[in-house]
Order: sequence, then structure tokens, then C-alpha cells
Amino acid sequence: MKVTRDPLPGRPYPLGATLTSEGVNFALFSEHAKGVDLCLFQSLDTHETERIVLNEWTQHVWHCFVPGLKAGQLYGYRVHGLYKPAQGARFNPAKLLLDPYAKAISNKLPWREELNGFLVEGDDEASKRDLRDNALMMPKAVVVDEAFDWGADVPPRTPLTQSVIYETHVRGFSKTAEALPEELRGTYAGLGSDWAIHYLRRLGVTAVELLPVHQFRNEPFLESKGLVNYWGYNSIGYFAPHEGYACEGKPGAQVPEFKAMVQKLHAAGIEVLLDVVYNHTAEGDHLGPTLSFRGIDNTAYYRLEPGSRRLYRDYTGCGNTLDTQHPRVLQLIMDSLRYWVTEMHVDGFRFDLASALARETHHFDLRSGFLDVLLQDPILSKVKLIAEPWDLGEGGYRVGGFPVNWSEWNGKYRDCVRGYWRGDAGLIGEFASRLTGSSDLYQRGGRYPEASINFVTAHDGFTLADLVSYNEKHNEANGEGNRDGESHNRSWNCGAEGPTEQIEINTLRRRQRRNFLATLFLSQGVPMLCAGDEYGRTQKGNNNTYCQDNELNWLSWRSEHRSNELEEFVAALAAFRRDHPAFRRTHFFGSPLARGGKGRDLIWLTDRGTEMHEAEWSSAHVKALGMVLVGSGFEEQDPAGGRIRDNTFMLLFNAHHGSVKFVVFGPPDTSWWLLLDTGKEAGFLAERVNIARGDHLELPGFSMVVLQLEGVWTDDLVAVEKPTE
Repeated sequence: MKVTRDPLPGRPYPLGATLTSEGVNFALFSEHAKGVDLCLFQSLDTHETERIVLNEWTQHVWHCFVPGLKAGQLYGYRVHGLYKPAQGARFNPAKLLLDPYAKAISNKLPWREELNGFLVEGDDEASKRDLRDNALMMPKAVVVDEAFDWGADVPPRTPLTQSVIYETHVRGFSKTAEALPEELRGTYAGLGSDWAIHYLRRLGVTAVELLPVHQFRNEPFLESKGLVNYWGYNSIGYFAPHEGYACEGKPGAQVPEFKAMVQKLHAAGIEVLLDVVYNHTAEGDHLGPTLSFRGIDNTAYYRLEPGSRRLYRDYTGCGNTLDTQHPRVLQLIMDSLRYWVTEMHVDGFRFDLASALARETHHFDLRSGFLDVLLQDPILSKVKLIAEPWDLGEGGYRVGGFPVNWSEWNGKYRDCVRGYWRGDAGLIGEFASRLTGSSDLYQRGGRYPEASINFVTAHDGFTLADLVSYNEKHNEANGEGNRDGESHNRSWNCGAEGPTEQIEINTLRRRQRRNFLATLFLSQGVPMLCAGDEYGRTQKGNNNTYCQDNELNWLSWRSEHRSNELEEFVAALAAFRRDHPAFRRTHFFGSPLARGGKGRDLIWLTDRGTEMHEAEWSSAHVKALGMVLVGSGFEEQDPAGGRIRDNTFMLLFNAHHGSVKFVVFGPPDTSWWLLLDTGKEAGFLAERVNIARGDHLELPGFSMVVLQLEGVWTDDLVAVEKPTE
């Protein structure tokens, strides 16, 4: 049945399964286990062929070396110890467990109650273990050969101020792409294909931010409804690329395929950022399955409730929270991050619910071990670190509160920009701050505009097309009676709920989409575009499509579903931002470093052509605003190595329902070129229009324009028109 042999002692480091020319070293941390068995498998659907008792235990690490094993070997662990849930102990050797350091994981994980480590009585676990063996239904860890010919791969290292981030899903990006062979659609290879790269480059993307690619599993309640966890925020393997995105089914094939994708994107100058979920695992709450961490050392890996250690402290809304106060848990996260940088060549990370990772005993702490170790790490301190700066716990909303080496998803930018273009009152002051990099949030502590990752939409919520087409969420397809998802979306349907044939409403919706996109790309900070918004993708009003692996989430490449004009507008915005330093400044306005300390670099205007005063800033009725970004007039090197001039621009915004006439501002005897007008279907004008200082420029309701100064700015300013009383 099972063959047992005595392995060589091996080494306690590195953790995981390490392939050598002579065999494989296995190392597993468990502080409180009484024993560990290594289980080897010949295939996914057979019982173990060998069970090897690990007799070496060094600094809480169980280890051995097994000669003769090769890449592709399937394995798992059984861990012995106490089963006393009230004390937090949940060891159960009847359950095969995944290695937390597995570099690849093979086989899907259907829900079966044998995956629980306990027997259930009523709605709680009993005091005894479930002794049914789960090995046949459990995924297996795969020994991986890390060898890969990276050639001359060099990370692009695009400065954040010059970045355009494209948030996308590996499967959803190319699942319907008829330009690709069917076997490549929805895979790492599909995203790394010449077709995909050509599209991303034409769009002006400098970095793809991938929704979770760590191995993840579905939740039982979704499977019971025939749904899946499409987004992937349910990790169970922090070193393993998700097997479901590989085009080849051979165990471990996802690893070289992921590397090849990164290599091709890098060759095209596109960085790869990963959305990572270290705040919780797929094992859920105290009634969840025993898959890995819970069975290896529950009290070490998870935050447990002090009063009842059978329960988990949950800052994530997903049932559990990893305990980053434990040094081995912190090591796991750092080893994982370094692995993805050094072995997989990724360029940075977006941390899901990052506030949960920075909690010490209970509260968010700027001096937490997690934040401190990232700041000093010689590898990770050099890559892009982006926080989703909130969690569900007390004091968890930390926008603007992360350390100097972090950027953040700026949720306040999203909310303000949505509210402004909806026509909400009293937002003009905050809107001005969001346009200029949110210095009120990020300037203290030595941070710069690049700390603000600006976005209007993301995977979670309405698409841009739906933001201007629906007042209410329509999540019936999720099977939760439309109770799930955010109810306060700051959306506006422009006069009709959902699709309509009314020409005026559709015209306004298209203009609103241009307003949002132009605002996003021309704000200081870093623009993040949600995949599909560039052509008008709709989720039919569903703002929580996490469980929909279908056309609601997949990008459509059919011409009848895409707006070519909008797509071209986005590409033009990205190029415009790239070509003009005024829209990607490295310092906040008013900084002594800006313009060499000579003169003002920013001027705020009323529609009357006068400078804004306190009364206008505090008025709830002001929805029209002008701003002048004063350039130095000097040439500088552009991202592509050429020379570009730092020009002066004027932006005018009108969020009133009716038209507003702006008096054109500027130094005496100057004029401006009108370059962009969101009131026009194309957005950017085919021919520049010259407008003189003092002219009246009428903006229709809900529109904005961009003008470029003809010549060089001077600080010799006088009022162009006496303010209206």
C-alpha cells in the first residue's frame, strides 16, 4: 500500500520544495506540530505511493532530502498534533495539506465536506476530528524546475509619474479574442501574445495590473449556485501561478508560461504588477475547510480571537486574517514577494486590503513589522508598492496614511470625480485638490503626486459605461437577491436606467465618459484605467461581478460592442500625457522645486477670467472651474529619449447642466490653441483653434476643454475683465 523509507536529513532552508541535481529538499514550518509526514503521488487521481516521516526539526522547521525525485513530482503533507479548537489547535493527519511554499499547484478543488477537518453538529464543529481521508480530492503541490532562459530581460522600470496602469484579468482579457488560437484565449500566453502587446502599446499602457494570479479556490456557496470566484481574491498558494490560466495542462506548466508572458511584456516596455491577497486565505472562518495553513499550524498563521480561540479575528470580511505579527508569517509574505520579483521578474504589487497587513495587536500601525520590513528590504524597496489602503476593521480606512515608499489607490479621488461630474454641489475645492495630486492627503511626510493612484472605475463596481447609464445596481445574476455590492455608487444614468434609444441621453453619456477619461489622464498622479473602459464595456448594471466567469466580465473584441472613437480618444489621451510634462509633475504645485522657485506654477480661475477667491471656493453653487498649469518653457528629455517642451496649459471644467461662457485668461497679448473639447465626439480637435486672451469660450453643460499657450508664459498678469458684481 504505502512504502516508507528513511530520507536524508536535508536542510531547514529554503522553505518549500527545492530541486537539485540529486533530488529534492523539503522544508515545512510548524511550531506546534508533533510530527509531519511527506506524501508523494504518482498522479492526481491516485492515493499516495510513499509516506515519509520527517525526523528532523530545526528552529520549528521540519525537513528532509529525498534523493532521485525530479521536477513534476506531486506531493503534500500530513501534520500530527493536538485537536483542541477551543485552544486554537486544529491538527488532523487524515487531511492532506498543501505546502504554503508550493511553486505550483495542480488540479481543481471541488467542494466536498471531507475537506473539513472536523465533524459538524448543528451549526458548530464537534470536539472530534473528521477522520475521512481527503487525498483523492485535494490538489497536489508540484516540484518545479526554476530554470528558464530569460535572455536579456530587463525590467522597464518606468517611473510612476510616467506610468499608465491598465487593470485587467488574465482570463477575461483574451477569452473572446478570435485573433488568437482558441487554446491561447484566456491564458498567460494570450496576454503575452504579439496581438495583445500590440493592442496595449497602441493604447499607451505602460503597466498591466493583473487581478490575482496566485492559486485560488472557489467558495462552497458559489459552487452550490453554479458560480465561481472569477476575480480570484481567495488565495491558497502565494508562490504558485493559478493553474487555470495556463494553456498547457501538464503539472507545473503554468510557471514557465507565466515567465514567458512577463518576458514578452517586458520586451515591449510594459511592466507587470500583481494584485496580491496576503490579508486572508481560502480556508475561511472556523467552519471552513482545512487545506493548508489551518492544518499546519493554525495558531501561528492566523489571528485568533483572544476570548475564544476557535474563532478568527476577521478584518477582511472573508472569515480570517493572516497574523503578520508572527515572524514566520511575515517571512512567508516577504519570501513570496521576493520570489515573484527575483524568479518571476514582476515589477510591483497592489496589496488587497493592505490595512489588515499593517495591524499589530489590533490597530493599524505605521511602525508595524510588515511596513518596516518592506521599507528596508534591498529587493522589495525598489519595486512598485501600491496599497488598497483600507480593510473592514476599526480605523481601517487609511487613504493618505501609508509610508513614504508606498502609492495608494485613491478612493477619495474616485468618489470626488464621480460626484463632480454628476453635478453634486460643494465639491469644487476637493475637486481642485484631486486634480493636482491630492496634496492634502500625500504631501506630508515627504510624499509626492505619484503616491496617488487615480481611478474612476476598477474591477470592483460599475464599469465606466455603466457609471453613466445606471442609478442603481442590478446584481440579480449573482443569486443574492441584489443585496450584494455597493449601493452608494455616485453614478448617474443621464436620464434613463440602462440602455435607451434616446439620442440626447446617449450623446450625454458619451460626453460624460470623455469627461471622466480626460480628467483621469490629465490629473496629477498616476492614472489607472479599468480594462474595457476604453471601448465602453458594460456589465449591464452589475457592480459586483466577482462570481461571473462569462461575457459580463470578459472583454469583447467584436466590433459591434466597441466604440472605436472612444478607444482612439483614450490612446490620444495617453500620448498627450506622455508628451507633456505639465500633466505628470514629480512635485506638488507650489513646491520650491517647481519652476526652480520662480513664479507661480498653478493659477485657479473663475469662469469670468479672474482668479478664484475664498468665497468661490466655499460656495456650494460653483461647478465651473479653470486652472492654468504654468510650464517652464524649457525642453527636457521625454520617456522615449527625445526632447519635449514643458508648455503652459489651461483647463476649463463645467459641471453645470447648462452652458457656461468662460473669459479666456492669460498674460497681455497672448493667445491659446484649443486642443481638446469633450463636447465634441472626437474629443481632440482635428485642427487647432486659436483663441485670444479676453475672448469668450462657451462650454456646454458637462464638458471640459484643454488649451495650450502660444508662446512662453510670463508672470505679467492683469485682469482680463472686471468681475461681474
